[in-house]
Amino acid sequence: MDKKQYRAAEEQQEGEKREAPLDAIEVDNVVKIYKLYDKPKDRLKEAFGFGKKQAHKLHYALNGVSLQIRKGETAGIIGTNGSGKSTLLKIITGVLNPTSGRVRVEGRISALLELGAGFNMEYNGIENVYLNGTMMGFSQKEIDEKLPAILKFADIGDYVNQPVKTYSSGMFVRLAFAVAINIEPEILIVDEALSVGDVFFQAKCYHKFEEFKKLGKTIVFVSHDLSSISKYCDRVFLLNRGTLLGEGSPKEMIDAYKRVLVGQYEFPEKLQGSLPEELQEEAGSGEDRAAGGQDAEGKSGEGTGGLDYGTRQAQIVDFYLTDDVGVRTAAVIKGSIFTLHMRVKFHEHIPAPIFAFSIKNAIGVEITGTNSMIEKAYLESAEAGQVKDITFTQKMNIQGGEYLLSLGVTGYRGDVFEVYHRLYDVLAVTVVSDKDTVGYYDMESRVKVEDVAAEKISGGEQETQLQ
Repeated sequence: MDKKQYRAAEEQQEGEKREAPLDAIEVDNVVKIYKLYDKPKDRLKEAFGFGKKQAHKLHYALNGVSLQIRKGETAGIIGTNGSGKSTLLKIITGVLNPTSGRVRVEGRISALLELGAGFNMEYNGIENVYLNGTMMGFSQKEIDEKLPAILKFADIGDYVNQPVKTYSSGMFVRLAFAVAINIEPEILIVDEALSVGDVFFQAKCYHKFEEFKKLGKTIVFVSHDLSSISKYCDRVFLLNRGTLLGEGSPKEMIDAYKRVLVGQYEFPEKLQGSLPEELQEEAGSGEDRAAGGQDAEGKSGEGTGGLDYGTRQAQIVDFYLTDDVGVRTAAVIKGSIFTLHMRVKFHEHIPAPIFAFSIKNAIGVEITGTNSMIEKAYLESAEAGQVKDITFTQKMNIQGGEYLLSLGVTGYRGDVFEVYHRLYDVLAVTVVSDKDTVGYYDMESRVKVEDVAAEKISGGEQETQLQ
């Protein structure tokens, strides 16, 4: 290879490196273990070497978690309580150290992890702004310049001059978030904190998220609000009991999360050997539970091949839509009446089954839905061998566009919630419209515009002057 060819190859490699997305956060095989003791005195005995028996149990808050978050990406982390979400964020931000593994972060981090983190409760709001800014490496002059923007965003009035220990949780998070986003971070990490603020503050925060995305900043977002996860995140990571179950699009991971919630998630084979003991049984039995000992029956509905799971003690065997004259259709005219039909076969006695449907948009945000329990339409039991036809009839008030329908048969056995059969995203429906308003739903407003008589205007002016 001559010098020209060598140089050309070198430039090509450099170009490929520049084009490849850079990771803002890299988590490599991170493990976090806590020792759990039944009694406080057991901790003391073990510390001083008393007793031959091990007094603690090991709890894996994180068990070999590896993930990469690219620069400019909005990444969501979801999972049940105790799945390790907050522990992972604390390790990324340096609040906690991992037991083993490695974390690499490229860029200035600003984190809103929990109420009280990084604040001195005895200081007032302004003093805490300077405290946090100094911890982030800003000079007093730089904080002076940022202070008006922080106070404007927080909008807590004269409370900024009061000790933060007197703040409500809403005021606290307003100030904390205002500081976090106005110190020009390259990576913003938020853990559930926005659920504390009122609806106006939440809207302002999500608007700021959109601004950050446009500026190419990285956002890591933990929330139980699945609609927000679906709307704002480019990619989602699913954690359960310290194990990373998967990553993918918001829609894929939210559907998987819903299966985790009802204990019907099928763990990938590559994970099963490394799962904590409490998950080994779930991993081995997930397929059997999903099959429920029943053979799948063909459905005559025009489905899209969506997610299909459940115990199959009751099974959805048919589903379709009809328009306002009873004709089967995949398109509904906005403002017209339509009916969702669902046929369910029961393989066992089911006390008070619940029949449900929901409608999502293309990115997975649930727009609307209902079930027979909410509607108080059916509260009886069903017996083995019975087949029931269920219909939901309603007016189509959703804006024009493409939507996906999900169906379900669930119920309670005592206090335990059971999923007998769920079909996610199995029916596609097109809403045909010649008038779309703002948002997802048309309130069918009636608009009236009238001229105001001159004598009314002059009379109103005179009345105002008299007052």
